[in-house]
Amino acid sequence: MIHFEDVEIGRKQSFGRYEVTREEVVDFAGKYDPQPFHLSDEAAAQTYFGRLSASGWHTAAMTMRMLVDNMKTEEQAGLGSPGLDHLRWAKPVYPGDVLHCETEVIEKRRSRSRPDMGLFKSRCRTFNQSGELVLEMVSNGLIRVRNPGSPEGDHPQSETPSAT
Repeated sequence: MIHFEDVEIGRKQSFGRYEVTREEVVDFAGKYDPQPFHLSDEAAAQTYFGRLSASGWHTAAMTMRMLVDNMKTEEQAGLGSPGLDHLRWAKPVYPGDVLHCETEVIEKRRSRSRPDMGLFKSRCRTFNQSGELVLEMVSNGLIRVRNPGSPEGDHPQSETPSAT
């Protein structure tokens, strides 16, 4: 089980494989982002996208699925997330694309109010089958501290100074 003490700044991982289907793109859009270019080939042909494309929120949801599947494999002592610092859709995702993720831990610190909990920031990038970036985000993860009484990790650590 991976705890706060095991999280290493600079650790990189590549994982996941998600095949995007037309049916899923249309179904997600119909429920959550019913813009014409996510629902109709004809409407999409008249836009920047040129053809039916997945909602950015759908791309984020597919990324989240790969992240959660990886967390199960890694057996992380995760406690959820207080949110994102950054989210950008870099390129459209189309039916037939096959997505994968890369993450890098960029910061970690102990909670000031909860000594049993730590926070780490990760840069997550999602790529299509051609290696093109389609999504980039910086997420915050909460994780259990194995030994809440130890001083390890009491001071912020990061690759760059952070305002948080």
